[in-house]
Amino acid sequence: MDAEPTHTAALLVNRRGQYLLHLRDAHKPIFDPGAWSLPGGAMEGDETPEECVARELMEEAGIVVDGLVRFTVIDNTLVFLGSWDGDPSRLAVTEGIMLAFFDLATTAHLTMAPWAAEVLARHRADGTAVPLPPRRHGAGAVPNVVGVHLYLERDGRILLGLRHPDSVFAPLEHHFLAGHCERESAVACLIREAREEAGLLIEPEDVEFVHAIHLIHTQGTRPRLQLVFRARKWEGEPSVLEPDKCVGWDWWPLDALPEPLVPYTRAALDGIRAGRPYTELGWE
Repeated sequence: MDAEPTHTAALLVNRRGQYLLHLRDAHKPIFDPGAWSLPGGAMEGDETPEECVARELMEEAGIVVDGLVRFTVIDNTLVFLGSWDGDPSRLAVTEGIMLAFFDLATTAHLTMAPWAAEVLARHRADGTAVPLPPRRHGAGAVPNVVGVHLYLERDGRILLGLRHPDSVFAPLEHHFLAGHCERESAVACLIREAREEAGLLIEPEDVEFVHAIHLIHTQGTRPRLQLVFRARKWEGEPSVLEPDKCVGWDWWPLDALPEPLVPYTRAALDGIRAGRPYTELGWE
C-alpha cells in the first residue's frame, strides 16, 4: 500500500499555458536548493491536503487560488492543479528567491527539481485540462485575511513596536502590537496577542473598536481587513516576549511618531485622531 502523502504542491498555469515556478534558495539545508520547483510544503498537524496547499500558497507568495483539483502524487507529494493569471513580479515572496511563469520549452533550460520536472511532463503527456475557478455568487470572491491591532494610549503617547530586521513583513519598521485572527473572535485574538507578545493583560470589557482599514498591498495578493481596538485599561508593562518579531516597545507622542512607520499604521492613527472609523488603501 502506498504511503499517504505528507507534502502538497501547486501546479499553476496561466491562460497562455505557462507554468508558475518557484526558485528555491541556493545555500540553505532545504529540499531542491538552487532549483526551480513548485510552490508547496509539508502538511502540519491535522490539516487536510487542501488546507495545506492553500496555506503554503498564502505563506510563500500571498496568493489565493480557487478551484484547485488533485492532479497527481509523486515522491510523497500530492500535487494540485489550478489556474492563476496574476503578475508574479508583484508578489511579496516570503520564501525562496522569486516566482515566475515559464512555457514548457523554456523549462528544459532551467535547473529544475527532478520531481517538479516530472510533474510538468505528466501534465503535458496526459493533457489534463486546467480547472477554471468555480462560478458562484460573487464569482471571483477571495477570502480576506483579518488582522487585529492594539491601540494603547498613555499620557498622550501610544505604544508601538520596532519589528525585527529579519521579519517577513515590514522589517525595522514601527507597528502596532498585532496578529491574525485564528479560530477565535477578534477581541479574543487581541487579548491573546497582547499577552503572548508583550505580557499585557486585558479584559474583554475594557476593549473598544476604534478603526478599520481595508487594504491590498499589491494587485493579485489577498485583501486584508485590519481592525484596530483601543484598550481603556490593562495590567503590566510591555515586554519583548517574541524577540523574533519585535525588538522593542516604546511610547511615542502622537505629534512625533517614529520613522519608518508601517503606512497603514499611520493611516489608522490619522483616522483615529480625525474621528473616522474606516480607511481604504491600495485599491485601484
